[in-house]
Amino acid sequence: MGKMLFIRGGAVGDFILTMPAIKLVREQLPDNEIEILGYPSIAELATVTGLADRTRSIEDARLATFFAPGADLDEEWTDYFASFNVVISYLYDPDGFFAGNLERAGVKTLLDAPFRPEENDPPVAAALQLAQPLERFALFLDDPEMVLDYRSQVDSPLPESDATRVAIHPGSGSPSKNWSFESWIIVLKQIQNEIPDVEFVVSSGEAEHEVIDQFLDAADTAGLSFTHLKGHSLAELGATYEAVDFYLGHDSGISHLAGSAGVEGLLLFGPTDPKVWAPATDRMQIVQSSDGQLGGIRVEEVVAELKQSKLFAP
Repeated sequence: MGKMLFIRGGAVGDFILTMPAIKLVREQLPDNEIEILGYPSIAELATVTGLADRTRSIEDARLATFFAPGADLDEEWTDYFASFNVVISYLYDPDGFFAGNLERAGVKTLLDAPFRPEENDPPVAAALQLAQPLERFALFLDDPEMVLDYRSQVDSPLPESDATRVAIHPGSGSPSKNWSFESWIIVLKQIQNEIPDVEFVVSSGEAEHEVIDQFLDAADTAGLSFTHLKGHSLAELGATYEAVDFYLGHDSGISHLAGSAGVEGLLLFGPTDPKVWAPATDRMQIVQSSDGQLGGIRVEEVVAELKQSKLFAP
């Protein structure tokens, strides 16, 4: 096929759920060049792990013309799109304006991929749904699980330590997907009681900047030993999750990043279906709320699940 372009906007989790499809192309068609058009800070995950050769920013204002019917298309972007043998677009394009303008630009083979996976019955893992367009080229994603190597290219910001390290990302992009900080602190305190040398590694994203201090204050008051990571790239966080012993989080993009790093962990799910949205790995245990709300998960349930995990293994 020569050169392939994946166009993927969306948040961190959306991109990571698409990475198994990119990985499938890389493994099955190793001589092809793969480029990502997306948000640079997110798309970097594909180049750091060797899944893509290069990235280009989707935030160029000149791209706006490609979303308007009959617009005068930017010449540089027209030449850029025409240089690829295959373009796979995951952009939201309900009216088909973007697809039509790519054809006008000279794109001969365009795969229109889903912007967002569907929650059908029976449920199908999001990564499998996002890879389905590649079946047109007889590329089938049989197993969506992936373990990527971040540490060979990026250093973790954590110094070396003999402590048992448990990473926790207590927030997400949606408040409805967050367990209460108070509940998390109780669980972490019980972990520390069982594992006295434990060090918690707390990460937070832009969506949690206004509230993470509340969590850190509560952790400090509870006497927890922790390191707070902020201002680091996603690739650096991926390298960090490779280096820790366990991960705790919700249905969030950062939890998908941890899953892609191969760490063992436990995730809490409320309004979303883990059969669709959970990382495709058996290394992550799932606690699903019985009432569809994170508040419906009891501390005792989480502790009981943790006691069956690798973290408490003798």
